[in-house]
Amino acid sequence: MRIALFSGNYNYLKEGANQALNQLVRYLETQGQAVRVYSPVTDTPAFEPAGTLVPVPSIRLPVRGEFRLALGLPRHIRADIERFAPDIVHVSTPDILDTRAQTFAKRLGVPVVASLHTLFETYLDYYRLGWARPLVEAHLRRFYRRSDHVLAPTPGLVDDMKRVRGDGRASVWSRGIDSDLFHPRQRSRDWRRKHGIGDGQVAVLFFGRVVLEKGVEIYASALRALQDRGLDVRPLVVGAGPAEHVLAALPGAVLTGHLQNEALARAVASADLMLTPSTTETFGNVVLEAMASGLPVVSADAPSARALLDNGRTGLLCPPRDPGAYADAVAMLVGDPDRRRRMGDAARAASEAYSWDAASESVLQAYRALLERQIS
Repeated sequence: MRIALFSGNYNYLKEGANQALNQLVRYLETQGQAVRVYSPVTDTPAFEPAGTLVPVPSIRLPVRGEFRLALGLPRHIRADIERFAPDIVHVSTPDILDTRAQTFAKRLGVPVVASLHTLFETYLDYYRLGWARPLVEAHLRRFYRRSDHVLAPTPGLVDDMKRVRGDGRASVWSRGIDSDLFHPRQRSRDWRRKHGIGDGQVAVLFFGRVVLEKGVEIYASALRALQDRGLDVRPLVVGAGPAEHVLAALPGAVLTGHLQNEALARAVASADLMLTPSTTETFGNVVLEAMASGLPVVSADAPSARALLDNGRTGLLCPPRDPGAYADAVAMLVGDPDRRRRMGDAARAASEAYSWDAASESVLQAYRALLERQIS
């Protein structure tokens, strides 16, 4: 089988979506499938890509300059696709490139699989673009309806896609975890002391891209509320992004910047709990990585979090935009180390159900089922 995969960001900036795509490509190639990836690139990639990556011409986005935007499917890219002669076209971003790839695939008579990674419509309010939501939602409906099959990371989102499409052609593509890398044994007292975190202090983790849509302002408000109550908590920010200044202003904040591999796993496991107010996730890879590291998670009560967390056992769910509720939940765990430890142990055990190979195999099976349906 030959798969042409399209992405708006395959490896130039690390995020949850492209981690899943790269894991998928690695797995497909081990199973004897041929994959060719088409994406914008930069001179400073965040990591080496899996598989064969074909650069697509692009420009910087004007508002979010760390991202690139391909303005179409140039003639030389179309020629490359035709030479490759894919059996499946997989689109993963509802942008110009992937929309044009859908159209080109239909012209070639090649079935299209779309995967849902980001709830783009939820980003708009953070950038005062709420007025555009009806237009964005209309485009997204058309994008997913034009595909022959849709992959989504949770059963709830699969149900949403079935309603959008008006048929049953959607299935779960879950996510996995490197449970040897992300592990409670990575916790390091020396690492904490090196970063000025006292043995008796509770390090409250913010983990991921530091951007407005991840709830950085709510995290900051909740941490300030905890500090105003006199609780000995330290904001620990593992990640980087354009909203870093919001979290850097917190008293005692530790900002590690972008980390990878062992350094990343050590920083995460050295926290005491995670606070994630984000409602824009489709899955929440960072939540799963924190769980695997043995951390209880205090999260927004959002569909992605409900799919991962057992409220009261592996984490706590809070009203999404209520900093006081987050502060109360964190304060409860700060004051009850035994419950924090039990919850972290349960989170680690729950994370072990997730496997990258199993998740990627589900995509391969979806490809095969689609091709069989096309033949019949």
